[in-house]
Amino acid sequence: MPRPGRDRVKPKLLIRPLTPELWGALEDLFGWKGACNGCWCMYWRVGSAYYRRPRAENRADFRAIVRRGPPPGLLAFEGETAVGWCQLTPRHDLAWLDTKRFLARVDEVPAWSVSCFYVRPEYRGRGIPAALIAAAVKVARRAGAPALEAYPVDRSRRGSTSNNFTGAASTFARAGFRAVVRRTPSRPIMRYTFHGRTAR
Repeated sequence: MPRPGRDRVKPKLLIRPLTPELWGALEDLFGWKGACNGCWCMYWRVGSAYYRRPRAENRADFRAIVRRGPPPGLLAFEGETAVGWCQLTPRHDLAWLDTKRFLARVDEVPAWSVSCFYVRPEYRGRGIPAALIAAAVKVARRAGAPALEAYPVDRSRRGSTSNNFTGAASTFARAGFRAVVRRTPSRPIMRYTFHGRTAR
């Protein structure tokens, strides 16, 4: 019998905002290490300091964000199992983005950001990021965001990183995002614009 993820069958997903009652599902998805090397989705909030902090501190700080609300992202479920995550917030919540030259603000549009992903290893390659992006577009539109930004890796460009936690440019392009600035070849800022707003 094929293992989950090996047959590339797309799972039937339910995507829900991360509220306090779903914290246990996020913990189960991330594992005791906290997904990407103990980040607990704090990197774009505190920068490289997250490396020097105990993982338990990153976890506690992110849990406090979840408790305070509004939901800082989306969880994808197959049945009762959380199989994927994306962080989804107003860009101003992620101050560390502006410290990166190639990710600095394009303009003063108060965009939202879909800034990172994590997919349960055995479910990778089954379209979960695409489903999360589609859901993120709907959530950001309902919230009245003028635009939704992403900071993916463009694997078609020379010198691209293998660290794909911000998503793939090709996946965002298929969802209707377009590159609005490319300060380094493999790391565009991509946007989905609502309400007829322009990017610049």
